[in-house]
Amino acid sequence: MANTAQSSSATGASSSEPRTGDAAAAAPQAGQRAKARIALIGTGGRSEMYIRAIFGKHADTAELVAFSDVNPGRVEFYQKLIHDLGAAGPVASFDPADLTAFIQANNIDRVVVTTPDYTHADYIVEALEAGADVVVEKPLTIDAEGCRRITKAVEETGRNVVVTFNYRYSPRNSALKEIIQSGVIGKVTSIDFSWVLDTVHGADYFRRWHREKKNSGGLLIHKASHHFDLVNWWLNDVPERVFASGGLKFYGDKNAAERGLGPRPERGTPDAETPGTGDKTAEKDPFALDLREDERLKALFLDNEHYDGYRRDQDVFTGGITIEDNLALVVEYQGGPRLSYSLNAHSPWEGYRVAVNGTEGRAELEVVERAAVLSSTDKKTVVDPSATPVEEEDAVRRNGERLLVQRHWEAAYEVPIVNGEGGHGGGDELLLSDLFNGPGEDPLGRPSGYLDGLRSVSVGIAGNRSLESSLPVRIEDLDLGADLRRGA
Repeated sequence: MANTAQSSSATGASSSEPRTGDAAAAAPQAGQRAKARIALIGTGGRSEMYIRAIFGKHADTAELVAFSDVNPGRVEFYQKLIHDLGAAGPVASFDPADLTAFIQANNIDRVVVTTPDYTHADYIVEALEAGADVVVEKPLTIDAEGCRRITKAVEETGRNVVVTFNYRYSPRNSALKEIIQSGVIGKVTSIDFSWVLDTVHGADYFRRWHREKKNSGGLLIHKASHHFDLVNWWLNDVPERVFASGGLKFYGDKNAAERGLGPRPERGTPDAETPGTGDKTAEKDPFALDLREDERLKALFLDNEHYDGYRRDQDVFTGGITIEDNLALVVEYQGGPRLSYSLNAHSPWEGYRVAVNGTEGRAELEVVERAAVLSSTDKKTVVDPSATPVEEEDAVRRNGERLLVQRHWEAAYEVPIVNGEGGHGGGDELLLSDLFNGPGEDPLGRPSGYLDGLRSVSVGIAGNRSLESSLPVRIEDLDLGADLRRGA
């Protein structure tokens, strides 16, 4: 690989620096325009964060020149939002098939990609080759071929790719990074990491496009790439070998039949034109998502499905699901630590537990994002409780977070966690500031680049291969097109 590459920030600045994947942006330089010209492709749920940022706090450094989607109804939805945010007029839109021509004709600096996972590699490569940098929602891509294509395009164009790992910026995760980095627990020997998705958030992956592994890479890539990036970042290390086990144990038609659930409607939103649906079924079924109950979901998806046929509310117990809902991995790292990771997608509560074992002690982080999914709640459509905090609690388990440190032969103590405003404890705002203003000095190294994206998906890609073969997989054998080892 080349030793240097151009690294452009959202402010339009560029600098020549080693391509380590650790620098997400650069500060504006004299003589360059103050605003980056941005095109956004993909107008689903994730695009709203960027649109609000560009028309809000970061209007002085970024300009949304245009956005694009295969569904014109969703484009119109965001045109209305932009109007409500005070824009002088509508923003241009273009056909995704015309991405290269639009970039080159309009001097686009950066393309923000918020499309389904399986399309990421295509849009990233096309944008880079057309002369723009890229900001992409995790995961970077879903398979080894996509990794090779992206790596080749970065190498040949010298452009920059940023994968937005907002979990790094969450104060609780940053606090654990500080503990590990300080050396108070010594050299890390192992990490136990358990993540549970509840029957609201977890179920949602089984009713959307994510339910097919060809679209999302499964939860090992779509969801867990966040988690693997956290571990890579916490350890400042690189994964080397993966062994995985798992399967579809709760969702899907076969599991439903085994539990005697009986016939079910194909979707959660009652529709007289769809056989087997009805208001009575949807009201009593805790796994049915009625898109009419959420104005935003209705406007984005239900009102626009006639354009492309996409159903956001498929039943989680139908056939055709090819992803796993129970997963366990062992990951070996270059520096010696081992990760024991598990994910469950049908838990009665949502959150995660991390225990970091070191030569001088142990750190434990427990996070409860939704303590209980209660049938009486009116907040069922709050899908992701980390992004939109909820209040569901019971007498035993309460929402909250706790970071404990205990050195050998000493009493445990609690480390305070100071949260900010907004999603992920204020982490989203910190991420957006780095993206649009350029990061300042950060001793935690939170800004992420394309190599960080490669390292995170490498675990999921290796895990998927291990699931297929029932054997451990070495990441170097994936041939991702780059040497992922730090310092190599």
